[in-house]
Amino acid sequence: MERGLFWLPLLIIFFWLAWQGAREYQKIEAYKAWAENFDRAKYDIYAVLGQKDNLITWGKPAVNAPVSLQTFCLDDVQQVRLLVNNTPIEFDTLPPKAGNIALEFRFKNSSEPVQIPFTEVPLANEWGKFLQGRLGG
Repeated sequence: MERGLFWLPLLIIFFWLAWQGAREYQKIEAYKAWAENFDRAKYDIYAVLGQKDNLITWGKPAVNAPVSLQTFCLDDVQQVRLLVNNTPIEFDTLPPKAGNIALEFRFKNSSEPVQIPFTEVPLANEWGKFLQGRLGG
């Protein structure tokens, strides 16, 4: 009896982890189909991001397809900044520890900036440098 009571929670945890893994796999497969339309794309647990010519589209990953999609044009962007814990840092000056990571896009028409979350500083840094370089051209 005691063995059954001991193994039951472990069995429940195992099935919950398998279910979570299956959901994450479905999100990645939905992202792959979505990303085919872009020149460059990224996926992580916080956001999906796609770049096609001068259009940037981003949203949140979901099982069937990314949701809450927003699109803006790089022609309208004045500045791209890398934020770590809501503090702007220079590209290539990567902190040893990071908390909240995001790329912030500030627009020429003074609208609210857009922040796209990232899980890794090096990935955000590479995207930021690439998109900052696209602003001039």
